[in-house]
Amino acid sequence: MSLIDDVRRTVRLHNLATSTTRVAVALSGGPDSTALLCALRELHAAGDLQLAGVVHLNHQLRPDAEADEAHCARLAARLDLPFVSERADVRATARREHRSIEDAAHHVRHAFFIRAAAALGADVVALGHTMDDQAETVLLRLLRGAGTRGLAAMRPKRGVVIRPLLATSREAVHAFLRERGIDALQDASNDDRSIPRNRVRAELLPLLTSRFNPRIVQTLALEADLAREDEAYFAPLVDAWVAEHVRRPKDGVVQLERAALASVPTAVAWRVLHLLMREAAGRRPVSKIHVALAWDVVAGQAPAWDGPHHRLERVGADVVLTTRPAGTTGRPHRTTGPRVPAFCRNLPVPGEVTLPETGHVLSAEVAELDGHPPEANRWTAVVPKDRVAAGVVVRNRRAGDRLRVSDAGHRKLQDLLVDRKVPREMRDQVPIVTDQTGRIVWVAGVAQDRDFQVKDPVQAVVILRLKAVGGSS
Repeated sequence: MSLIDDVRRTVRLHNLATSTTRVAVALSGGPDSTALLCALRELHAAGDLQLAGVVHLNHQLRPDAEADEAHCARLAARLDLPFVSERADVRATARREHRSIEDAAHHVRHAFFIRAAAALGADVVALGHTMDDQAETVLLRLLRGAGTRGLAAMRPKRGVVIRPLLATSREAVHAFLRERGIDALQDASNDDRSIPRNRVRAELLPLLTSRFNPRIVQTLALEADLAREDEAYFAPLVDAWVAEHVRRPKDGVVQLERAALASVPTAVAWRVLHLLMREAAGRRPVSKIHVALAWDVVAGQAPAWDGPHHRLERVGADVVLTTRPAGTTGRPHRTTGPRVPAFCRNLPVPGEVTLPETGHVLSAEVAELDGHPPEANRWTAVVPKDRVAAGVVVRNRRAGDRLRVSDAGHRKLQDLLVDRKVPREMRDQVPIVTDQTGRIVWVAGVAQDRDFQVKDPVQAVVILRLKAVGGSS
């Protein structure tokens, strides 16, 4: 299939343009955008679309930027097409807005596309991103821990931008130019391997192609297509859930019930959390690694988490997400709810008790050891059955609470909570399990008293588990 046929198929498949759509071409002068301009000129002649003109943004980042601009102007004039150009001090924008050069260039460029399209009366602006660019983007986002939204990479159409070459290889672009004897500029910055994308292009993709999969570019591009279809399915579900369950009591603060979020399928819940975290983070990237760490707050396994430009924390039965105000530094101000009231409930063995004050369920299960006791962790404690057979009591902390966490003797609970970095405002929410005499057995999520640890590998035990309401242990 020829490049022209590739482009025509992509335009029709993704409804990028019709016979009446006015299309401007973003021309850098490089091979991809030059081939795109020539291809769309042929589609214009065939009546597939209306070529409105050429646009060029001079980023003023390279010594030959002015020569590139002049080259693009000459090419547009040779093709008898209107030409719109602007110059932008991207470095100054990056410094002023505390962005990376790459991020600043992206935002400046897309703002220019909107202005240039209006100046030409164009409906869309066509960019020369190829299948190879798509594969590079997928790898970069995979390395940064993106979810399926990020792995969808570049969309064929987004806002005013369309990408008609997204199903066309870079090799096909170069062959197209050679066949027609068309010259294009070569950007020397593409050889700078200090830039991650250039390293992926020059080192990682050739390695994957030669050693693992000769069609890795096509494979990664297909993965992006599949991820995009997944996101198209989930986006309405996420938007509907957010509209029904998310509260915004004031600017920069988002509240939602932990139990409600934990009760929906993980595929939806994580996307909801990712969406809200991205909103709070502003320009800062939020990866799926960030979401996994923040999910511990929803699951009741951590009281709070500080993410990019925001903080997530438990406040009673809610999760509260707070954005750090613009222009401030350090952690966002911690949102604190009303003091958790004192609670004290009996937990039969076996049995289960709900703690609405903290949004948790604590369960007690009897088991017989066979020489392999269950692994204890922050959210699971294993204690000898004969020590708690009469049942246990679950309460929050009291003045004078002490327990033994080492051979050095007993420690004040207050000191232990400080050492374990439990936030001050969360300490009244920590469930304390005691025996019927009042001795602390387990500080849930923090530590177990050594006097209540299992020493006989074949004795009967009670397994205590703490989980969030609606969650899993």
